[in-house]
Amino acid sequence: MPSVELNKTIPDFEAAATGDQTVRLADLRGRNVVIYFYPKDDTPGCTTESQDFRDNMQAFTEHDTEIFGVSRDGLKSHDNFRGKFELPFHLISDKDEKLCALFDVIKLKKLYGKEYMGIDRSTFLIDAKGVLRHEWRGVKVPGHVDEVLTAVKAL
Repeated sequence: MPSVELNKTIPDFEAAATGDQTVRLADLRGRNVVIYFYPKDDTPGCTTESQDFRDNMQAFTEHDTEIFGVSRDGLKSHDNFRGKFELPFHLISDKDEKLCALFDVIKLKKLYGKEYMGIDRSTFLIDAKGVLRHEWRGVKVPGHVDEVLTAVKAL
């Protein structure tokens, strides 16, 4: 499956999410969608990023925008993470890396001198017609959610 491209329609996908949800991109037509990929539940950067989205949820809602976080963690981990930080949006479990492949977010990373394949923190903004309008790759958390919100408001 080819990866996504700016200003092109995103192929429909289906994925398991918290709260026994199945997220289908086709079901979200008519609304903007923000999908942010993060490495791991309950780690410092990922927690801060998720809290920033949570704290700005009202503004995203006012601009008819759904938010979904995605990592390779399982649903149980996601449910715990979501509950612990009172996240008002669902988290998608991508253990089989289908969404990670579609959005091309798995990259070679280094930690303590060891190399491994992991999620490159990335965010994608899909418009109400299902077209990819913005992508942020290699995201640095501070100020990121403000950038995404600015892009949503410009749609």
